[in-house]
Amino acid sequence: MGDLTFALKSDGFVHVAADDMRRLLGEAGLTDWEGFAESWNDLGMDTYMADGGRYRRRRHAAFSVSAAGVRRKPHQPHYQSRDYNALNGGLARWFEPVLDRIAAHPAMLAILRTGFSIFDGCTDAATRPPSWHVEVHQFRIEARPGAHGLPTPEGMHRDGVDWVAVLLVRRENVASGETSIHDLTRRKLGSFTLTTPMEAALVDDGRVFHGVTAIEPVAADTPAYRDVLVATFRRE
Repeated sequence: MGDLTFALKSDGFVHVAADDMRRLLGEAGLTDWEGFAESWNDLGMDTYMADGGRYRRRRHAAFSVSAAGVRRKPHQPHYQSRDYNALNGGLARWFEPVLDRIAAHPAMLAILRTGFSIFDGCTDAATRPPSWHVEVHQFRIEARPGAHGLPTPEGMHRDGVDWVAVLLVRRENVASGETSIHDLTRRKLGSFTLTTPMEAALVDDGRVFHGVTAIEPVAADTPAYRDVLVATFRRE
């Protein structure tokens, strides 16, 4: 954990290998990963896409996370200003809620506890909140022949929060999906592709932009998709 937090504080982002994240999640109580991952087969279509795309499925939930534990908040809309999301920002977007059994699943709780441990530890004591507002998004990006899927249709962006965790759940029959990190002057700092379940990207949203390239199917006759869990942490 120490090397990871040092890199995050030093560079503004860190790419976490699957084995390392699996170990951290295991220490936080991870069980039944396959049951958790299977829930991505039951996501609703994102109907707010201003580009007219029908390639993104999602569910959404909000939590309060602190040293005292994890508490789910009443279902609420997801809002980003157009300063942070020029494509889909500026309105309250109501997505289907994360299923209760998934919100309370040991894998979800382990992810939230691990995110809290890392991000709270990387926050200066003077500005560290008593609890964090955490929004969780289950995303499935689908690709078809002649119709690429866009994991970040808004392009290189910040989310308007304090910290962002992106955890790969599954990749099926897709090429590309490269994550790039840029500083606030748009200078590229690094890039990598999440390929293995539980591989992750952790981002200091105040210091860097992040984006992911389009995905495309490898075999035309087989479903192609990229499943991720995104958790954003901001001060309550």
